[in-house]
Amino acid sequence: MQEYSPEEVERKWQAVWEEAKYFAATEDTARSKYYVLEMFPYPSGRIHMGHVRVYTIGDVIARYKWMRGYNVLHPMGWDAFGLPAENAAIEHGTHPAKWTYANIEEMKAQLKQLGYSLDWDREFATCDPEYYRWEQLFFLQLWERGLVYRKKAPVNWCPDCRTVLANEQVENGECWRCGSEVEEKSLQQWFVKITEYAEELLRDLDTLQGVWPDRVIAMQRNWIGRSEGAEIDFPVLGGKGSIRVFTTRPDTLYGATFMSLAPEYPRLEELLPQGGDRERVLREAERMRAEDPQLREAEEAEKSGVFTGAYCRNPLTGESMPIYVANFVLMEYGTGAVMAVPGHDQRDFEFAQKYELPIRRVVRPEGEEGQDNPEMEQAYSGPGFLVNSDKFSGLDHESAKQAITAELEAMGLGQKSVQYRLRDWNISRQRYWGAPIPVIYCERCGEQPVPEKDLPVELPLEVITHSDGRSPLAESEEFLYTECPVCGGRARRETDTMDTFVESSWYFARYTKAKEHKAPFDRQALDYWLPVDQYIGGIEHAVLHLLYARFFTKALRDLGYMGIDEPFAQLLTQGMVLKDGAKMSKSKGNIVDPGDMLQRFGADTTRLFTLFASPPEKDLDWNDQGVEGAHRFLHRLWRLGLELQDHLRPVGPCARMDGAGLSRSARDLRRKEHGTVEKITRDMEDRFQFNTAIASVMELVNEISSQKDALSPQEEDRHALSSAWSTALIGLYPMTPHICEELWSRAGYSRHLARQEWPEYDPEALQQEEVLIVVQVNGKLRGRVSVPPDAGEEEIKQAALGQENVRRHVEGREIDKVVVVPGKLVNVVL
Repeated sequence: MQEYSPEEVERKWQAVWEEAKYFAATEDTARSKYYVLEMFPYPSGRIHMGHVRVYTIGDVIARYKWMRGYNVLHPMGWDAFGLPAENAAIEHGTHPAKWTYANIEEMKAQLKQLGYSLDWDREFATCDPEYYRWEQLFFLQLWERGLVYRKKAPVNWCPDCRTVLANEQVENGECWRCGSEVEEKSLQQWFVKITEYAEELLRDLDTLQGVWPDRVIAMQRNWIGRSEGAEIDFPVLGGKGSIRVFTTRPDTLYGATFMSLAPEYPRLEELLPQGGDRERVLREAERMRAEDPQLREAEEAEKSGVFTGAYCRNPLTGESMPIYVANFVLMEYGTGAVMAVPGHDQRDFEFAQKYELPIRRVVRPEGEEGQDNPEMEQAYSGPGFLVNSDKFSGLDHESAKQAITAELEAMGLGQKSVQYRLRDWNISRQRYWGAPIPVIYCERCGEQPVPEKDLPVELPLEVITHSDGRSPLAESEEFLYTECPVCGGRARRETDTMDTFVESSWYFARYTKAKEHKAPFDRQALDYWLPVDQYIGGIEHAVLHLLYARFFTKALRDLGYMGIDEPFAQLLTQGMVLKDGAKMSKSKGNIVDPGDMLQRFGADTTRLFTLFASPPEKDLDWNDQGVEGAHRFLHRLWRLGLELQDHLRPVGPCARMDGAGLSRSARDLRRKEHGTVEKITRDMEDRFQFNTAIASVMELVNEISSQKDALSPQEEDRHALSSAWSTALIGLYPMTPHICEELWSRAGYSRHLARQEWPEYDPEALQQEEVLIVVQVNGKLRGRVSVPPDAGEEEIKQAALGQENVRRHVEGREIDKVVVVPGKLVNVVL
């Protein structure tokens, strides 16, 4: 093979790696482990360039860590349940299982073509009963601990997907999958009490500072949304109980002049007086509920509401406060009821102005003099001292918070409280292609867990899916009807399936011993491999998958399965792959098919371009000329390898040698080689800056190409050439493994690069023999001189003044001073 044939080279080495099982991991407590994992793919049919980028990044890290001596785990599996497969199968008139497994085979073949160092022995799909049986077990164990419950609740409903969405899956009022406008429905649903872990989820973000992207940490912190304040009860006039609110500003209670309820407030109908405007209020509340929640709470949105006709009493002032339904109040925060303080909240201020409600100032800014009740043009939300607040007037606002809360506690009308924006995780989905929820309903015994011995509750495959997306489970008598585990009577199964984010919340742990049949995990393997050392995936999963995986890790820890608090020690969120400045999509006509790239250029070129074009965390703008440039470089590397082949010796990278026996060109090449290793090791180890590492190796290749003819025929110089070439191949190997393995073997090595150690540079080899000094006269460049790197100031000065062109500009003039900057320049001032 004289001409570079990517297909031939890549097929050869992929077969070698697979036969030798180089990337099959086993526990070895004598070695340090490194677990690198990319978010596993959804088997959609064909890989896209986003897949290529993320898995190439992970593969470079895995191969590099192998060479650094780590015992590396780099597994692969399939996030196989979910709506896209079900909808696609319906569209193509086939079964979701058949569609999914066919896609897995096609995508697996494409991933293998790219030469990834994956441990395929640990492969699984989450739609395998052998996988989701353990998920059903976790559900039952969490239920037993009170961390799973069922209730009727208003839910986010996607009419196109025909299923419920968790709050995290609603983006700007639309379904995160299909973009349809989300509606509200009231359904019986199963929830996981993620809120029980809210404080720990928030607190442990501090341990991820510096190893997770700041943006992801900020997004999770904001989503959890911790607030300290007080819960306050406002008695409803007419003996209808109380309205409980949560507020972070109990110090402003004397300024509360009306009550605002969310249109979703569960007790709204109960509070409304009979007759009058009752029906109009309910219609208005329904209209508000239909508005986009994101727009409702936006600062610039118009504030609107409707008076309910009911009143409550301010617990400290005793004043009657009218109760309104307001569009800007959401159920997702606090209790869905807000004590309105228009003097100190801008939304309340605008609402009060619109409906001519009282505005009272109760906090005066520090240092302000004047009236306690000035005309207000806008709300004041800052700190200060209380006014118009009875015995609490004069207190600073922080002291007043404590004092007023204590007063309410003594009255039995309030207490300190911490609230979270986070809500419990709704895991019920009304679609077929998912893991069945292991619950049985008996008319006599109620809700009953499926006995552990009967797991898994398998999803029946002998059903026909409906074109409108309705689940066929309720129509499958074989699945639906069963015996009650308590009384033995006729009972029915739950027909909802689990949110697919449940599967992806623990898959990383299953990889540690994926073929374990007697338990979800092998504890010894789990303790050895976890946590994942480097996790890689898109920023779009910052709140969804990453938050759920963190919760599941803590819950499984408390169930006794594992001993870690956080699943992912480090996180890299790669940028998107763009073309013509836009995200690739069929509608934009800017799709780049990886299959076409592999056929035209091969895996190594495709990998090289995706790594060289942009740092991993930045967006990558696809460029056809850049791909062709990467291809040309590999062809040049191949030709250079063939040209050098007869002159090379398998001396290894950064080979030890006596510099004194080398020619000047060989010493320069050796210095470049060791400098390259120093640079790319730093780029690979600390920052994953693969683009700059590639650039450094390209410079070394150029140096080899330019110096090869200047080297002497002596054996020492051949060793220097062989060492530099070996280093260039090792430096490129994690990025372009196939061509490097082939050229490495042609250089005389019998041990494959897949088992080669990473080179160590010699600091002494970096020492320069001479340093080039710039010489200026009155600040203008007049010459350059070479001096030894350890030359003193006087020696540098004399060398500069002795330079011919400098002498000519100095001759006949008086030298005022000579400024010497060692290693850089000399400036002669006349």
